[in-house]
Amino acid sequence: MLSKKILLGLFLLTCVSLTANDDPFEEINRSIWNINEALDDNFAKPVAEVYDSITPTFVQTGITNFFRNINEVDNTINQLLQGKPVLAINDFTRFLINSTIGLGGLIDVASSIGLERHREDFGQTLGMWGFSQGPYLMLPILGPSTPRDLMSRPITSFLSGTFAIDDTEVRLGLTALDALETRARLLDVETLIIGDKYTFVRDSYLQATEFEAKDGVIEEDAFLDDMDDFFIDDLELDSEENL
Repeated sequence: MLSKKILLGLFLLTCVSLTANDDPFEEINRSIWNINEALDDNFAKPVAEVYDSITPTFVQTGITNFFRNINEVDNTINQLLQGKPVLAINDFTRFLINSTIGLGGLIDVASSIGLERHREDFGQTLGMWGFSQGPYLMLPILGPSTPRDLMSRPITSFLSGTFAIDDTEVRLGLTALDALETRARLLDVETLIIGDKYTFVRDSYLQATEFEAKDGVIEEDAFLDDMDDFFIDDLELDSEENL
């Protein structure tokens, strides 16, 4: 199950209002959203529900840990690009420990010995370099995004780890499993959605990406400062302590 802290953080994020300038393409975005919702309702969500109901918790945890471990390469490189060498060493050490002692990443040994997990991607790096995230975009199948995140997607995908797999079928299989595992973890989040689902998802996404890009430092925003203890460190990731 998702951490209560994450769920509460997600709820509080949506309480922060955004201006209309954040979504100038709302009409087009909503049309794409409706298509994505139909695909999700008829395929992705039912499959995720079956996966969640028949897959033992320890197996789900292992799969989650596996993909998080793959992302440590992306984390490490982006920590360096953001000028955070100590955190880069932390993340790369996590990768080495979990890839070996942790049986290929299935067991998060690094967290148990005090090495904190982070999530960094090239979109966050661009944000730290001063690039604005731009207007909200709803992409077919891929979902919420912004021009900044869209620019970073190829680099983040390249650094995800699966690029090194030559076998196309294996690579596509891992990609599909990653998508399934992510969708299953989002099932509990849906219970928090109130009002217009499109607006809820948009506001949560934009606030979270901006928060992450600034490492939690939002200028002149007392509300976000007060709720720091509740803020999610990733919309798609839950904490192992609450699994």
